[in-house]
Formats: sequence, structure tokens, C-alpha cells
Amino acid sequence: MIRRRQSMAAEGQVNAAFEPDVPETRQTTVTFTGLSAKALSAKPFTPLKKKSSLLSLWSNDSRDEKLKSLKQELEMDEHKLPLPTLFARLNTDPIMGVTHQQARDKLLKDGPNSLKPIEGEPEWKKFLGKLLGGFHILLWFGAILCLVAFFMEYTTSTEPSHDNMWLAIILVILVTGTSVFAYYQERKSTNIMDSFKGMIPQFAEVTREGQKMTVKVEDLVMGDLLDVKFGDRLPADMLILSCSSFKVDNSSLTGESEPQTRSPECTHNNPLETKNLAFFSSSAVEGVARGVVVRIGDKTVMGRIASLTSGVDSGPTPMAREIQEFIHLVSFIAIFTGVVIFSVAMVLGYSWINSLIFLIGIVMSYVPQGLVPTVAILLTLTAKRMAKRNCLVKNLEAVETLGSTSTICSDKTGTLTQNRMTVAHTWFDDTIRQMDTSESQTSDVLFDNSLPGWKILSRVAKLCSRAEFVAGQEDQPILKRDAKGDASEIAILKCVELVDGHVVEYRQEFPTVSEIPFNSTNKYQVSIHRMADNESSNYLLVMKGAAEKISALCSTILVDGDEIPLDDDWRKRIDAAYLKLGSLGERVIGFCDFLLPASDYPEGFQFNTENINFPLKNLRFVGLMSMIDPPRAAVPDAVRLCRSAGIRVVMVTGDHPITAKAIARSVGIISPGNETIEEIAERLKVPARDLDPKMAKAIVIHGADLNEFDQDQLDNVLRYYPEIVFARTSPQQKLIIVEGFQRLGSIVAVTGDGVNDSPALKRADIGIAMGITGSDVSKQAADMILLDDNFASIVTGVEQGRLVFDNLKKSIAYTMITKIPEAAAFVVFILADIPLMLGAIPILCIDLGSDLFPAITFAYERPENDIMECPPRNIYKDKLVGSKLLEIAFWQTGIIESFGCFFAMFVILGENGFLPYDLLGIRAQWDSKAINDLRDSYGQEWTYDARKELEKTCYAAYFANIVVQQWSSVLTRKTRRASTFQHGFANKLMNFALLFETCIASFFIYTPGLNTIIQLRPIRITWWLPSIPFSIVIFLHEEVRKWWIRRFPDGWCSREVYY
Repeated sequence: MIRRRQSMAAEGQVNAAFEPDVPETRQTTVTFTGLSAKALSAKPFTPLKKKSSLLSLWSNDSRDEKLKSLKQELEMDEHKLPLPTLFARLNTDPIMGVTHQQARDKLLKDGPNSLKPIEGEPEWKKFLGKLLGGFHILLWFGAILCLVAFFMEYTTSTEPSHDNMWLAIILVILVTGTSVFAYYQERKSTNIMDSFKGMIPQFAEVTREGQKMTVKVEDLVMGDLLDVKFGDRLPADMLILSCSSFKVDNSSLTGESEPQTRSPECTHNNPLETKNLAFFSSSAVEGVARGVVVRIGDKTVMGRIASLTSGVDSGPTPMAREIQEFIHLVSFIAIFTGVVIFSVAMVLGYSWINSLIFLIGIVMSYVPQGLVPTVAILLTLTAKRMAKRNCLVKNLEAVETLGSTSTICSDKTGTLTQNRMTVAHTWFDDTIRQMDTSESQTSDVLFDNSLPGWKILSRVAKLCSRAEFVAGQEDQPILKRDAKGDASEIAILKCVELVDGHVVEYRQEFPTVSEIPFNSTNKYQVSIHRMADNESSNYLLVMKGAAEKISALCSTILVDGDEIPLDDDWRKRIDAAYLKLGSLGERVIGFCDFLLPASDYPEGFQFNTENINFPLKNLRFVGLMSMIDPPRAAVPDAVRLCRSAGIRVVMVTGDHPITAKAIARSVGIISPGNETIEEIAERLKVPARDLDPKMAKAIVIHGADLNEFDQDQLDNVLRYYPEIVFARTSPQQKLIIVEGFQRLGSIVAVTGDGVNDSPALKRADIGIAMGITGSDVSKQAADMILLDDNFASIVTGVEQGRLVFDNLKKSIAYTMITKIPEAAAFVVFILADIPLMLGAIPILCIDLGSDLFPAITFAYERPENDIMECPPRNIYKDKLVGSKLLEIAFWQTGIIESFGCFFAMFVILGENGFLPYDLLGIRAQWDSKAINDLRDSYGQEWTYDARKELEKTCYAAYFANIVVQQWSSVLTRKTRRASTFQHGFANKLMNFALLFETCIASFFIYTPGLNTIIQLRPIRITWWLPSIPFSIVIFLHEEVRKWWIRRFPDGWCSREVYY
């Protein structure tokens, strides 16, 4: 239990200075700097270099300095100051409030009570980044060179060709179109501040110059006396001066699932723990209160969270980083090769215009123009599949990031648990009995409601409660019904309704005649009910409250239907049951009753709750009920699947350490066989400080302890302990934990539903918010939303993320194969001085026409094996596009395809009279407009126009034979290790793609008018066939390569040619 020291302040007048008390009992008392080098050498998580540093690597930028200050823990002393001192600081009067002039002056000085919007990057800059980013800058460069070449040719030639102009136009359209596509695909709502503004009420009731008045929330100033009642949302941070049964819902701010009682007394040094502060955006769920405004706008606790959320940035996703690296690599290859070819062409005597055209052709051939739409469409299709499984993806790249996740930092309340208090156990007749806590109430737990002890306990539970069901929902399942009242009372109400039923009718038999509501001073609730058909008593007194308080007020106990004295032995039994249930993280409530004698309390007796005229001692103890927010049914299996997939699950919650540890054990975050150092110490009966910390494999860390850690200590904990629970954490600490894991090289996913989770959600590699219970702020900050609030849905997301990574890699491997035959046409054209076999525009037809749809169909390919039994990929080694992938695509399959295309060209040119050896050195004559009588190998004369028609026929045949060989490439890229035949041909869309790409190529080649624009001519059917043997070679080569990898998984082949 949390131990608090209450100041003895007169209600509403004195706020005595708070003196530090003994720290509350926590789960961690170990100094982690004591971890030895030997302990760290056995660490299961190896640190990898990461560019960011949590506490020390800050830039000098003022925005970073502000963010650094926001990451510091909240420092407030208003709750500890004597009230006269506080009122003097705020320049206000405790009765009259501020004056109107003071309010105006403070408004001018401090600004309005609102959250300042943080300026984001303008949309035009984002679009410009897409327009000039990646491969687009190369294509813009190519388009400009095409226009330069066209205008130079136009001004120097009497019959200029318009090919370069058309190519420039096509490139501009291509770049603009893909930029618009990428911009709208990746655009998401990032205006976090708007969702915070939705948490601010419009008006507030204040006292100024002694008069109550309603003002706009923006006009609130520090020092205003503020009145709040049930149902209100607090418009600012305020210190409680006086209240009556006042409770606030802090779940979105601190993660505590139960409403928190507020009172005028300072009970804790930590402002988030003390009872005399209530915070902006919290909802008043019970009672009324008056307080003084101590923080407004960005200075409030919620304002700091808002600024922190808007200020942090997760940076590019792993996929975005890898695609950027791929772009840099391919761009370097394209520019380097283009410059070399340009230089060689100039040395060989080509004009600089022709050399420039060669450079353009090389750049065009290497740039995968279809990469952006292919990746976006694959991710979109995967996102749609995930949406059907209750995972709504906001950021498309987050799909793959989830598959790469190595650490999940999960909130507890509402994510791992059901976000509803539920009766988990009862104790009566000296026996702890388990209750059904499943979401559907269909577990195997059996409960006998005919026991005499239960009948009495349930009677008290039914009557001593202010909770009631909302009318008109009788046809709904009990757990789905809405109820009014305290969360614990609603839990008890639903429990007795499920077990016995007819609570409303039962209460009508025992009407309430008097009541003392629960308050933090008494720690109990009392109600008195009229009884019928009982000669010895007209009234029944029932009471519930803190277990230790209730047992102290009792002198007898009900056991097996008999009332016996409550002696020391029975008190020890009650305490033992109370401690055992408390150790499970459950909130324990005691129940007692007393039959008021009819002789002393006749019919019509007037009960006085101010001057108590009825007994509150020597009552009869009837039992205990313990409540907890139970875990979701699917979570343990989901955690187990995460473990088998090599993913570490860590709990990060604002709730109490005991509750957090209990839930962590029940869902498997802490394994059954693993103990914390405190549990080991308790088992061995030795102080925890005398034990070696590395004896434990699990640890529960309190937020107050985390404050004392430096960066190295935190890294040691994250690195060494495989099972970690962080409890009582603040939003700043959640952010620090996420950055700590990232610093050690983990890809971190964060799940949460509260406002307090939003900074960590935003900073994580992928943030996952809850769709039902999640706040608007958390949904805005997240990359993915679980529509069913089920942690188990994350496992589905991980599986889909891993699958899309595999399929993207296969798709890119397929797409990159054609880069070599495309580039080879220009290289051989220059070096061998033969006619050009493929033009720049047909290259676009290949990349954006015939190859695009087959590349997209990889999205529907099923996995080769159980990808959830493999560890997460190492993002520093297992790249999306690595050297091995390019080696196989370029220098193996690409080279074979090039030979096949040139063989087809030589066959076609040979059939038209030009034998291969006669083509060498013929380019200058071939391209000369002055030569109209060029003789072929058989003495036939060819005019310039006839040669160009044959050249464009060769373009078409080269195009067609690339398609024929890509048939094998697409089939063999279905797998990276398994045989294509073993894997099967279940992907019907890919099977159709073989026909589709052939039809697209035929459409380009045989459509009159279109083929003229794109520099193609119709070809004979037989000219599609010369490369078929090479297509077969490609298929056999890939099958042999994959067989060798399977046969020798640790051999040279697997190391060198497995991508």
C-alpha cells in the first residue's frame, strides 16, 4: 500500500508545509552501477550504435533545448506551500479571489489559458520534398538534359528529331505524377494540438471580487478561485481548497484505472501523487470542489505533455531509411556509370550531344521508376488486409516497421487489461474463492451462490452501494450495460447481478433510510435499510470500506452461518487473506453489517448522520471482495507468440508496482519461473541489497527509482534484464524508456491509450493506439490504431509486417533484374559501335508498364515458412536491398537476360540481312542521315528511314524478349529459399500477371499510333521466341541456387548468394 502522511490542515484555510516522509514501498532497491563487466558480457541484448543519445547528445538549437527541459520531471511546489504563502505568490484573496483589474493584468502578462500551436512544416515544403527527393532529382536532371539536347539539335539540324522532347515531357509527367501519389499516400494528420484543444471546456465558474461568475476558459488566470462539480472537465491545474466527496478520473493522465479521491491535504511530495492537486483535462466523476488555479495553458501538466508530444519526432522508419540508402546506392551507380560512358563516348569521337544522350539513357536504365508506386501499393494492400483484422494503419511504412519490431513497450490499462474493474476473488467462511473475470463470463470458474456466507456478503454488497444500472438496457448482457457510480462499486454491482441477479428488486425490499457516503477520512461507507418480516429488528446497518478499517470496527465474524467472536486468531486470518489478495495487485474491500435492535430503533426512528445516533463499532464482519482490472483473454497467448518471434514485451504503466507486477505475471511478461530480486530475497530470508542483481531475470522499477538512474544505469537495466516492468512512470519517463531501447539498437513499438502515452507513441518507431478506449491525442500521435483494443491484434500486425518485408524484397529483386539488359543496350551500343537495341522511352514502358503489375502481385504471396518463429531482422545487417540482392539481380539473372536479349536481336537482324560480325563498327553509318545506300551482309541497300524502322522493330523485340525472360524471373522470385514447385502457384493474381504483362507488351507493340509515339514497331510472333532457352536457364539457375542453400544452410552459397 502507498504510505502517505497527511498534513493536519484546517479544511479550506491552512495548507501546512509538507515534510518528506519515508518513501513508499517499491519493487526496486538495487543499485545497478554494481553490475559487473562479466554480467554485461552475458547480456542477451547487444547494444548497437544509434545516432541519438538520450541525456547528453543535444544540439544547440533552442527548440532542442526546450525539448530537453520538457523531458525533465515536473517540478511543482504549490501543493506543499502554506496557503498564505501560496496566495501571496498568486496575488489573490482566498475568499474574494482576484479583482477584475488583476485578471486583466495577469491575462496580459501570462497570456490566455490555451495551448500554443506548434508550427509544423508547410505542406508546400512537404510536396517539394517529394518532387525533388529520391530518384526524382535524377529524373529531373535527365529531363533537363533531354530538353538541352533537343534545343541543340533543333538549332543545328534541318530535320531535328522530337524524341528527346517527348522523353523530357514524359519524364516531367512521371515525376510529377509519382510525387503527387507519394504525397497523398504518406500524408497523415499530425496536428496533435487540435486533439488537445478538444479536451478543453468552453466555460468555467470562478469567484472574482467576491462574486461568482462564468468566464471563458481562455480568460482564466492564476489565482482565480475555481468551482468544479460532478461532470465537469477541469480547465486548468488547481489546488484543492475545500471539497465534498470529490473524485477525478486521471486514467488518461497517469494510467490509474480507478477514480482518484481529492482532498485539501498534501499527501505526497510528487505533484502527480498528492491528493490536493487536480489537473487540466481530468474529469470530475463525483462530488464538488473549490480550488485556486495554480497553472494555466502550456504550463499545466497537460500542456507540458502536449508540447512534449508535438516536439518529439520518431524520425524516418527503418524502411524509409533503407529505401533512402538504396536510392543513394543506385543513384551513385547510375551517375558513375553514366559519367564513365559519357567520357568514353567523347574519347571515341562521339559528339557531346550524342554523349549526353548516352548519359541520359544510362541514368534512365538504372533508375527504377516504378519503385515508388510499387512500394506504396504493396503497403496499401497490406494495410487493407490489416484493417480487416482490426489494425488501422495511418502511416503506410509503419506496416513494415511493426514486422521489424524487436521490443514492445506496452501500457497496462486498457491495452493488456480490459479497462474495467472486476471482482476477482471473495473471502468468506475462511476461504478465498475465485470469481469469473473473463470478458465473456464463460470461463470454467464455478461459484456456489447458495452458501450461507455468500448470501450475507452479497446482501451487504447489494445494499451498501450507490452504483446503479442505466435504465433501458435490460436486454443487454450484464457486462455491456452502462452503470453510474464509482468504478469499484460498479464492479461489485455487476458481480452480484451476475451471480444472484435481480439487484434492483432486492434493493426495493430493503429501502435506504439513511447513508454516510465514503470519504478519505473515515475510509468507509454506511447505509441503513428498512427490514420487513423481522420481529427483532426493523433496520439493517451495512458498511463497506478499507479492509483493515472494517475489521477494526467489528467484534464478531460470520463463519459458516454462525456468528462467533472476532478474536486475534480470526483477525490474523483476515489480515492473511487481505495481504494475499493485495499481493495479487487487487484492491481489497471489507464488508460488515449489524441488525439494529427494534427496542432501541423502533419503526420511524430518525437517524442522524451529523451527530451519529447509531452504532459504528462492534459490528459483524462478513467477508472481503477484491477487485482488479483483469487481463484480456487473448493477451497471454499474444505475449507467448511475441516471445517465440523473438520480440521482447515490456510493461510501462503509471499504475502501482504491485498491480503492474501481478498483471505482468498473469499475461506472461514475467515468466512463471523468473523472480525479481525482492522475491529472491524474501525466499532466501536475506536483505535484497546483499544479493547480486544478476541473480534475477525480472525486475519491477518504480518511477521514483528511475529518476535516480543516469544513462549508463538505464542502459544496463535494459540490456541485462529480459523481463522488465516499469510502474508509476510519468509521460517524460515513458519517453526516456523508449529512447533508451532505441539507443541500444531496438526497433520499438509502443502501445497506449492515454494522453500520458502520447509522447512515447510519437517517439517510438511505431506507435500503436487503442481505437475504443484511446484518447484522441493518443490516436493522433500513433502510426497504427487497434480498432478492437486487443493487444493480440499486434501479433497479426507483426506477422503482416514481416510478410510485407519479405515480399517487398522479392518484388524489388524482380524489378531490378531488367536494369542490366536496359543498361547493356547503351553500353554495347557505345563500346561495340553497333546500332542501339533499346530506346529510353521503351525503358519507361518496361518499368511502368509490363513490370509494374507483376511486381505488385508479390503483395499476395504467402510466406515460405512460419515467419513468427524467426527472430526480428537485424536492421543493420538484413537490409531491404542489400549487396547480395543486387549481386543476384544484376550480375547473375540480369546478365543472363542481357545475353538472351542480344541473342534475340542478332537473330532478328540476321533475318533482315545484318549478321553479327558485320554490325561491329557500323553505328556511325547506321545513324548517318546522309547515307541511304548502306549495304547489309547480303548486299541489300538500306536507306536511313528503313534502318530506323528496323531499329525500332529491334526496340520492340528487345522489349518482348525481356518480358519472356521475366516470366521465369517472377516465378523464381516467389521464394528466397524454398523451391518454386514446393511453394506452389496459389497466388492466382501472380499467375494472371504473366499473361497481363505479355498483353501490356503486345498493346504497346501492336497498337497503331501508340507504338509510333513510344518508338516501337510491330514484330513477328516468332521474334518473341529466341530468348525462351535463356528464360529456362534463369529458372534452372534459381532452382539450383535455392537447392544449394537448403542443402548447405551454413555453407558458402548460403552466405554469399542468399538475400
